[in-house]
Amino acid sequence: MRPIAHYILLLLVGLLLGSCSVSRYLPPNESLYVGGSVKVEPDSAARNQVSGLEDQLEGLLRPNPNKTLFGFPYKVWLYYVIGEPKRENGFRSWFRNKLGEPPVFVTPRIVATNSQIMEAYMGNIGYFRSTATGQLVDKKNQTAKAEYTAFVKPRYYINEINFVVHDSSEFSKNLLESEKKTLLRVNDPYRFEIIEAERQRIDQFLKTKGYYYFSPDYLIMEVDSTIGEHKVNLYLQPKLTTPQTALKQYYINEIYVYADYDAPSPDTLPSLSRLRRGLHIVDKERTFKPRIFDDAIGFQTGMRYNSEMHDVSLSRLTNLRNFKFVKNRFELIPRSDSALLNVYYYLTPLQKKSLRTELSGVTKSNNLAGTQVSLTWSNRNAFRGAEQLRLTSNVGLDFQVGGGSRNLGNDFVRFNNQGELSFPRFLIPFFKYDPVANQALPKTILTAAYETLRQKGLYTQTSARTQWGYVWQRNSEVEHSLTPFGINLIRPTNITEAFVDSIFTSKNPQDILRFLRITENRLILESLYTISYHPTPKPYTRHRFLLNGGINLAGNLAGLIVRNGREDSEVRGQIFDIPYEQFARFDGEVRYYLDLSPKMRLANRFIGGLGIPYGNSLALPQFKQYFGGGSTGIRAFRARTLGPGAYQADSVTRSIFGNNSFGDIRLEANTELRFDITSIIEGAAFVDAGNIWNYRNDENGYHGPESVFTKEFYKQIAVGGGVGLRLDFTYLVLRLDLATPFRKPWYTRLPNKENAWVFDEFNFRSKAWRQENLVLNIAVAYPF
Repeated sequence: MRPIAHYILLLLVGLLLGSCSVSRYLPPNESLYVGGSVKVEPDSAARNQVSGLEDQLEGLLRPNPNKTLFGFPYKVWLYYVIGEPKRENGFRSWFRNKLGEPPVFVTPRIVATNSQIMEAYMGNIGYFRSTATGQLVDKKNQTAKAEYTAFVKPRYYINEINFVVHDSSEFSKNLLESEKKTLLRVNDPYRFEIIEAERQRIDQFLKTKGYYYFSPDYLIMEVDSTIGEHKVNLYLQPKLTTPQTALKQYYINEIYVYADYDAPSPDTLPSLSRLRRGLHIVDKERTFKPRIFDDAIGFQTGMRYNSEMHDVSLSRLTNLRNFKFVKNRFELIPRSDSALLNVYYYLTPLQKKSLRTELSGVTKSNNLAGTQVSLTWSNRNAFRGAEQLRLTSNVGLDFQVGGGSRNLGNDFVRFNNQGELSFPRFLIPFFKYDPVANQALPKTILTAAYETLRQKGLYTQTSARTQWGYVWQRNSEVEHSLTPFGINLIRPTNITEAFVDSIFTSKNPQDILRFLRITENRLILESLYTISYHPTPKPYTRHRFLLNGGINLAGNLAGLIVRNGREDSEVRGQIFDIPYEQFARFDGEVRYYLDLSPKMRLANRFIGGLGIPYGNSLALPQFKQYFGGGSTGIRAFRARTLGPGAYQADSVTRSIFGNNSFGDIRLEANTELRFDITSIIEGAAFVDAGNIWNYRNDENGYHGPESVFTKEFYKQIAVGGGVGLRLDFTYLVLRLDLATPFRKPWYTRLPNKENAWVFDEFNFRSKAWRQENLVLNIAVAYPF
């Protein structure tokens, strides 16, 4: 670390010395623009109405000053130091454009332009007749800053909202109907952007009623601010100049689909089309079965135009993943009284087969990172019905990163071969799918896989599994996934002698039980259902939340079959001499995000999980259990070192199994304050709390009674917190979180500890304390 620190110190010294020399590069009589500030001077009646207004106005200021590091315009310095390139496409030119940036100079127009922009903005958010002024202030080293003052009048609020119609036509009735879901609210402040959003919303609503040629520009909002008490009445109505074509409802006439759009004038080829349920399909090579277009396109002859069905149909065709381009257009039948539209879909197919190789780096929630090489062969249209066939083979290495010393069993080698066949429809006997009623085409997915996982120094585990499942969406906010049948056969092999010797020389009797559990063959016959609810945020809202849930059941059918043919109920049930698992698992997750300002967000999450082993199982299978800690969990604790309950593995168990704590129950809450530092650097401060527990205590279990969930579970809650940095490169987010425990649940079992809080133990100067309690989590993407 010392050489790195020396380099950083030299860089900072260089920047500090260089800061004095930037001004010598600037042209005479020019000043470098270093930004602006805004001071708000509210009217006496507006003092309680200007919270956050300064930040909003400062966010409007343009141009943006040059980027700085500790106040030093390093990019301008590099721009001048690199010098003028001799060739436009040379290395110096590339280096100068990538690392440097031209200086932003002060001009007199800056103040006048920004003042006008701020006045317009204040008027648009209800501060009518407010004004702004500014001036340029010279600073040292040939720099200048713009300082503004905003004189703010009282804000106007909405008193009444009126939808005005001029007749009793069908259009007028539909316009009045749109008022039910208006974005405008009485007593809300006047905001022009909400009025614009309301016009867009009404336009979308009317288009669902068949008004294909309507536009938001045909609506006008009149504002009456003369009623007093700083309130306004709003009157929304169609313009008197709106053309009749925009006030008419339209219906679908003929539908044409060109499955291989490459001809310059495809509309001249209707004679080559096949007719299926009102669709004219032009597919000269018979590449696709007509059914896929019938399923994907929601329009039918005689149906009233609907913009939602318009969007859904395009989305379905795109999500078939068989077409490079999906275009469509509507054509009015040329008659003076026509209200009929012909619909044309132009599809450009993708290449049917492909072979792809990937080399990737991965990070996982359990503090493992590694690399993976994958080879994937795909057939996009396996049986002419847009079926997706993928065969994948990959090999990967995982190793522990962040969070202390590496233990035995924390390095893995993975081999995986998988085949997946996906159908863009439900494959269910006697079931009729209604394409009009659903947002997206459903999928039936058949998966078969064989995986080998070698845990270095311990053993190798093989897994052979197959699943039959369905995925569907009723709308864009809710997604369902159902796997009615899944089978997984797990076999441990290549158990090392060193692993066996360490088990039978261990002084912990539970270690032998763990060994027997993880080295036995297991069969899982399961069903799984999950649901995700991601509601679309309302325009300009500061609130957003997500819900996820799932149910996993295993062994019910196997238990019924085997029980009927088994005489001794005390003997563990087996199928083909392999014990099968029986359990029920329930999961739920809630996320809530609150935007405190344009540059600050509060992110929150709660996770609950309950696993109930029964019948043939004393506990859930380990890969179905929960673990605590890690880069996406309670970040102050290393992955799989927390719990269950107040249990803490001793050094002997950790040396044999590595970090290997799992439980049947999980409760976790996280809150994180995220704030922008620069355009690509984001800071965070966070607190995490929770733990895992066992569902029951068993004399043959791996843990003592302190691991079981009881009514006093709250005494075993672990708490930790810390700070983090996130580097947002647009295409990925690199995350560094440094955390430390605040409360250690196993302290409740120690006789010399009054409570589990550890604030009194903080000692940042102690190397031993830092090694044990400071946990660095390195990951990609946000934790939630």
